[in-house]
Amino acid sequence: MPERAPVTAPDEAAHPAPDTWSVRAAGEPTTMLRAAVRPRMLVMALLLAAAATVCGLLGAWQLDRAEVRGHRAQAEHDAQVVAATPVPLGDELSPQTAFRGELVARKVSVTGTYEAAGQVVVPERVHEGEVGYLVLTPLRVSDAGGAQGAQAAGAVLPVVRGWVASPDEADEPPAGTVAVTGYLQASEQAAQQAADGVRDGRATAISSAELVGEWGGPIYSGYLVLVDSEPAQGATLALLDPPRTPGSGLNVQNLAYAAQWWIFGGFAAALWLRMVRDEARGRPAAGVPPATPSA
Repeated sequence: MPERAPVTAPDEAAHPAPDTWSVRAAGEPTTMLRAAVRPRMLVMALLLAAAATVCGLLGAWQLDRAEVRGHRAQAEHDAQVVAATPVPLGDELSPQTAFRGELVARKVSVTGTYEAAGQVVVPERVHEGEVGYLVLTPLRVSDAGGAQGAQAAGAVLPVVRGWVASPDEADEPPAGTVAVTGYLQASEQAAQQAADGVRDGRATAISSAELVGEWGGPIYSGYLVLVDSEPAQGATLALLDPPRTPGSGLNVQNLAYAAQWWIFGGFAAALWLRMVRDEARGRPAAGVPPATPSA
């Protein structure tokens, strides 16, 4: 039986083990890690990082401008709302109808009678930096004025008569017929937990859906933030500022500019990753498909 030729070990000196961090020729396929540490890729990383930093700073500057311009525009709007002449509630909103967004902070007037027995407080409400309670009282409308004033007779309008630091400071509303003026605001969402809602003289939200069970109906889908009443109420309640819509303190145009600058910064990072990937693929000879870089 013929003997097999002995297997000789490979020449280690002729085929050295590859070094993970060795730098290959620029045209050879390699891993993305080795491609990322090549000198020109590091230079591009510094340049694109500087560009992304500039974009981030410009976006932050535009965000600051959005706040400044938004607050200025909101202050001008609040001044116009305060100086506006009240219109009859019956011309703007009817009981059990949807509350339109443009009615927020609309100054209206209505006549009715407070039902002191149904008065509740709404806890955890901030006024001028302090946490306290809103005093919420049902007003049984007798005349909403306007074209639909007579039809609203007997409906219930929730009225936020003011803010107090403690529930003990909530006084009784004026007795008899009162003529009130205030700002309209949309009803809040009902409490999510069944244990919340209206109980023990407290309401977790100014929600018409919950208040109708305590006060009866028909009820308005919004509530009134009191500005003035005749006869006047006590001085223990602090009147509130005109209501605002969410996000009204920011300028939309500057917000869009800020978002654009941040997107440009993201493009700079994505561009560098794309360049590293192309560098890892290498530049193969003509007719040879590029190799896929390993992770």
